[in-house]
Amino acid sequence: MQIRVPEQRQPEQESAASGGRAERRRSARLSPRERVLAAVAAIRALVGPRLAPLAPYARKLRPLYPRPGRAGWRRWVPSWRQWVGGFFGSIGLTGLFLVVAYATTDIPSNLNTYATQQDNVYFWSDGTPMARTGWVQRQDMPLKDIPVDVRWAVLAAENQSFYSDPGISVKGIARALYRTVGEGDTEGGSTITQQYVKNVYLTQNQTVSRKFTEAMISLKLDNKMSKDQILEGYLNTSWFGRGTYGIQRAAQAYYGKDVGQLNASEAAVLASLLKGAGLYDPTLSKANHQRAVERWSWILDRMVKIGKLSPTERAKYTKFPEPIETNKVYDTGSQSDYLVELAQQYAKKSAHISDKQFDLGGYQIYTTFDRKKEDTLTKAVTKARKAAKESDSKLAEAAHYGAASVSDDGRIVAVYGGPDHRKQGYNESNSTSVPAGTSFLPFVYAAGLQNGVHKERGGSATEVTPETLYDGDDKVPVTTPDGPYWDRSGKKVYANNDNGTSYGQISLGKALAQSVNTPFMQLGVDTGLDKVRSTAVASGLLSDSIGAQVPALSMGSSTPSAIRMAGGYATFAAGGTHTEPYSVSKITRNGHRVALDTPQPTRAVRDDVAEDVEQALTESFRLAHPTTALTSTAAGKAGNTLATSDKDTASWYTGTVSKVTTSVVVYRIDLNKSLEPLPLKGLAGTGTDNVPYTVWAQAMGLD
Repeated sequence: MQIRVPEQRQPEQESAASGGRAERRRSARLSPRERVLAAVAAIRALVGPRLAPLAPYARKLRPLYPRPGRAGWRRWVPSWRQWVGGFFGSIGLTGLFLVVAYATTDIPSNLNTYATQQDNVYFWSDGTPMARTGWVQRQDMPLKDIPVDVRWAVLAAENQSFYSDPGISVKGIARALYRTVGEGDTEGGSTITQQYVKNVYLTQNQTVSRKFTEAMISLKLDNKMSKDQILEGYLNTSWFGRGTYGIQRAAQAYYGKDVGQLNASEAAVLASLLKGAGLYDPTLSKANHQRAVERWSWILDRMVKIGKLSPTERAKYTKFPEPIETNKVYDTGSQSDYLVELAQQYAKKSAHISDKQFDLGGYQIYTTFDRKKEDTLTKAVTKARKAAKESDSKLAEAAHYGAASVSDDGRIVAVYGGPDHRKQGYNESNSTSVPAGTSFLPFVYAAGLQNGVHKERGGSATEVTPETLYDGDDKVPVTTPDGPYWDRSGKKVYANNDNGTSYGQISLGKALAQSVNTPFMQLGVDTGLDKVRSTAVASGLLSDSIGAQVPALSMGSSTPSAIRMAGGYATFAAGGTHTEPYSVSKITRNGHRVALDTPQPTRAVRDDVAEDVEQALTESFRLAHPTTALTSTAAGKAGNTLATSDKDTASWYTGTVSKVTTSVVVYRIDLNKSLEPLPLKGLAGTGTDNVPYTVWAQAMGLD
């Protein structure tokens, strides 16, 4: 006998928790068909009880078709009851269709790309536009910053009943459908809400289905958003011609001013462009000009008619406000590209803006760059480049010129980054390619004055003053408390002067003024090369650009950029306080201030130390350029990278005039072969009036 065991039903295995939840969420969602059925059921439940008393009468209207008791063609002619029933039935079905369509239409969650993307605008230090970046010319403006006259000029032209209508115009839709379907043409007739929906959610295609969807979304949007929100969105997304979107960029493109500066007359011109910039931009043709004048006048009259402009104010606007001929697009150029690059990097870092956020645009970036100083510096370097090319074109092929001007409060007021950013992508003013050479001596001097020197190991520091004497002879061996300084190859290290000149015992102040090298190589070791390093960093040089901690550090083995060298010398001009160089003073986005980390001054060296360094640099300038020193108070010093001028690989001049420090460097590198600096071979000139000094003097207005 066999015992049959009932088959056990195995429980279904549950899916993973996350998958189960996702499945349940998907199951909970209603399909479009289910949503329609739900809407119909809700309507039936709501309306059914109220229509029940009418059921007997409705039965009488029930069509008996073909009509009984009639013969021939009369059987096929509906009765008056059938006509009435058909009429009201069609109205009911239409109403039901619209209710269902409204219930099942959602406001799209994704906006058109062009509705959200803006450009970023950069401004000079005086507030005038410098450049813009981005694919779309648009800058959103809050409605509160758009004058009332500008708003009502647009409303008078496009939709005077905007604040009272439900978001759509039935008459306008009917007219547009008739023109589109009946005549194959397009017609306006849309409210501002409908136009806004078309701008940000839909396409510009003139089809019946798009117009119907536009109307449904407009009705929902009108219930969801305030009228002011819709108007603000419309004014910021509408096309005004000349490549511009939004009223702010249109104001700049046609009148060279911000929207907040427009009057009612200018606003009427911009409002006319909404009907079609290709037809109403008065600068395109005589016919356009005539149309623009007529519509401008009509809009102003209409503003009076609806009570938004007084007759007295209207009487002031008798002359058509001619727009500027061309769109004043402040696009990036050969030099401004370098400025934009510096400002963009600083803006992202100091305002904590991600690349993704920045690319969405809408930022107004107010830079520290001075338009006049930038132009003067660029002209000075361009002149030097041209002269070098005319003198020896082959030698000039590998020539590079970096320059930067920094104020004593850290503002970068001008830079020269290269001949053209589109041809040479890297910025020479920010490049750390070549050693500072003897331009580094002021930092060694400041370190000695600040910290004192140690002549004996373990002994206390001895104070150093500008009058402290050091051996200024050529080829002086560098010593330590334990004896001569030996390099890694087992050779004694010697200090050398330019051209092998010996000066005997010389004070440190005079040695810096006369650019005598040997005292500072010894001073660096006596002070402590770690102290030299820390003083240079505190003054503004980047720690990763500082050379190895060997005696050559004092002779400028570090490789600062022109910006950093100018910032370091500016520390001495500022009384020993250092402010990190910065290129952006303010950032706003769509009218709102963006928080910005602004650098604060820090104490690098004592004020008396800074004063001593500045006095030595002033004397250095006076000795090298006595004639110019008679008419100008300046402090500056030249520098080169090697002791023998015929093998110099870089030539510098850094100096301060009226609280602005400019540093200029000339060097040669053949980027096609290597990054190794090449001998200048006279490219930078000779003597005190060499190329770096000449460029510096012209940039500072001394030549």
